Amino acid sequence: MTESAVLAPTTLAWITRLIAFDTTSRNSNRELIDVIDAELRVHGLDPVLVPNSDGTKANLVVTIPAHDGSTTGGVMLAGHTDVVPVDGQAWSSDPFTAEVRENRLYGRGAADMKAFSGVILALLPELVSRPLATPLHLAWTYDEEVGCHGAITLLADLAARGIRPSMCIVGEPTSMRAVSAHKSSHLYRVSFTGLASHSSNTPNGVNAIEYAARAIAFIRSIADEHRVNGPFDASFEVPYTTINVGTISGGAAVNTVAERCDFEFEFRAIPGVSTSAIFSRIEDFVLGELRPAMRAEHAIADVSFAPIGAVPSLSAAGTGAALQLVHELTGTSSEETVGYGTEGGLFQLAGIDTVVCGPGSIRQGHTANEFIDLAQISACEDFMRALARQLAHQH
Repeated sequence: MTESAVLAPTTLAWITRLIAFDTTSRNSNRELIDVIDAELRVHGLDPVLVPNSDGTKANLVVTIPAHDGSTTGGVMLAGHTDVVPVDGQAWSSDPFTAEVRENRLYGRGAADMKAFSGVILALLPELVSRPLATPLHLAWTYDEEVGCHGAITLLADLAARGIRPSMCIVGEPTSMRAVSAHKSSHLYRVSFTGLASHSSNTPNGVNAIEYAARAIAFIRSIADEHRVNGPFDASFEVPYTTINVGTISGGAAVNTVAERCDFEFEFRAIPGVSTSAIFSRIEDFVLGELRPAMRAEHAIADVSFAPIGAVPSLSAAGTGAALQLVHELTGTSSEETVGYGTEGGLFQLAGIDTVVCGPGSIRQGHTANEFIDLAQISACEDFMRALARQLAHQH
């Protein structure tokens, strides 16, 4: 298979251009958004930018109206612009310079999820040239990887302007298979404040690391309970709710009682599990047992929680027409669930019938030497063309 035989002339060029922007979540995405904005305007569209509070980042949404000028209902294609860091990863090539090797396109965001956006932009002339029976909405968001913050402001903007798509297809990498459900994701930072002292006189201090370790052990015990006792949902690859402590930092020196320790944890719950109950157990242990024990050593000691982000689950019970549409476009009847979260849960919560379907595999996302098979890009092109035909079919 060669790239020229399976891909539209500008598809690789667009994906390459998007990958070249280092849109790691800690950075601005405005340069990439401005490029997309300019391209949409070339095709006579009128995109709307929805910035974050300080203007350093922005969502972009545009509507291709139906042939009668209507903008209500229709289908929304949604993708995020940010990518995860490459820090500490051993890449064989520059992660922000796309390279094609052995029928794979390598680069940060190739799979998650700039290929999806690149295909949309490459096929934009075909999408705008058809008289559509229902409108097509295109949406790009910021900060999906760190809590889906952009999707929240995007939905607020759509509501304020009276635009409510009937269906949404989120283009996260699913190997172009329909995903009708995923777990919820909840992220927290826990900060322990102790009291520093010389390690030769530990009773004079309060060791924040040691108390954080007790909290982490308790969190792990809850994770073990779910692993052993459930509840279970066999449709998921990991059929139970998981909890993970992902980062930790603290202490100043080995001969100093640690004054500070912070860690971050997340849990991913299967649909139907009470996420508030899980957090309440952790909070009750940390604030009800550990904090009093710390303050018994010294009154200055404290501990606090800070929510980082929350992504609701996507429930198969809420998918209907969107799932049927994807089945028609892909020519398959498969229906899958995934453990990772997407903005789809937020869209569904807002009353939009949502399904996840996009090119590439999540197994390549977030990894060193992230790649997407060219065949997956080609399949996404076929999908987009089929969608354009479907939306124009009734006219």
